[in-house]
Amino acid sequence: MHELQLQELRREKWRLNGQPVCTLGDAREFIESAGFCLLYPQRPPVLAPTFVGAYKGSDEKLPTVQMAFADPSAREAKELMVRLLREKSAYEANVFPDNNFIVSASVFPYFYGLVGDRNPKQPPKSGSRSEYSPLAVDAFPIVQKEGPISKQRLRELLGGDVSEAALDRALDELWAKLRITRVDYKRDEGVFWDVLFRWAPEAVRQGMHVSFAESLTALVSKYLDCVLAAQQEEVEQFFSPIIGRARVREGIHALQAARELTYVHVGGRVMLQVSSLQLTQLPQADGEVTPRPRFEPRPPERGKPLVQRRQRRAAAPAKSRPSTEDAGKE
Repeated sequence: MHELQLQELRREKWRLNGQPVCTLGDAREFIESAGFCLLYPQRPPVLAPTFVGAYKGSDEKLPTVQMAFADPSAREAKELMVRLLREKSAYEANVFPDNNFIVSASVFPYFYGLVGDRNPKQPPKSGSRSEYSPLAVDAFPIVQKEGPISKQRLRELLGGDVSEAALDRALDELWAKLRITRVDYKRDEGVFWDVLFRWAPEAVRQGMHVSFAESLTALVSKYLDCVLAAQQEEVEQFFSPIIGRARVREGIHALQAARELTYVHVGGRVMLQVSSLQLTQLPQADGEVTPRPRFEPRPPERGKPLVQRRQRRAAAPAKSRPSTEDAGKE
């Protein structure tokens, strides 16, 4: 496969090929296919689709977070994204600073299983070993009791001496662990927050019963389905704001052991891909493109998790598989 072919296939999947996301139905279809995306391009660049790019149908002159206020199409894209979040076809997470990170409804339970709290109704505790600041500990029970609540009202209940910057940091701490989420926006009152388990109880319930290992392998698989093929370094970079690179490598190795990832050569580079995609068998980008199989993560449920199936497959006798180094020498 050539580099240009991969780029064209990504443009098609990310809706950058002149077929923009115009309606709420288009937005649902796009986020379900991608699994996750950023609202705006990230700096430094991250290999992932953007919602504003899909809305424009192009990746030319896309506004950054800092310039979005001056771009009418960026405001329209954000309004469409908010509609998607309100109907719970997608969820928002605090991953990349100052940029909206959007996760599809089908993928979100795995994302929660990776970073969410296993006891979401239990208030966070303060102390030297706590993951939360004292202000975050104080803010959570107020949001739990009063939510949905505006930041302005929350600040009043916490006390007038709380600075806006300190409150923003406290809310970000709770949001990063998926304790709370943004649920609405009003021009005169700003953003409204609520506890996530009340806003999306079924998604949280599912995520609580998915193991860390299953969540990690499912997300890595979905990411590779989203980008079609990527170098291991690119996969690690994408997930590094969420978990350590060593844990990402563990997930990649588990998928390789279960024969769910394979290698593809793209322009002299060795890349990972989901085995079912088989990019090497696709026709050239300038020819007729046959439909590609979509990665559909199984809905989390109680009982034997998916990771047990992968472990059984990894333990079974397998054909010899080339290492990353060997693949690069072929």
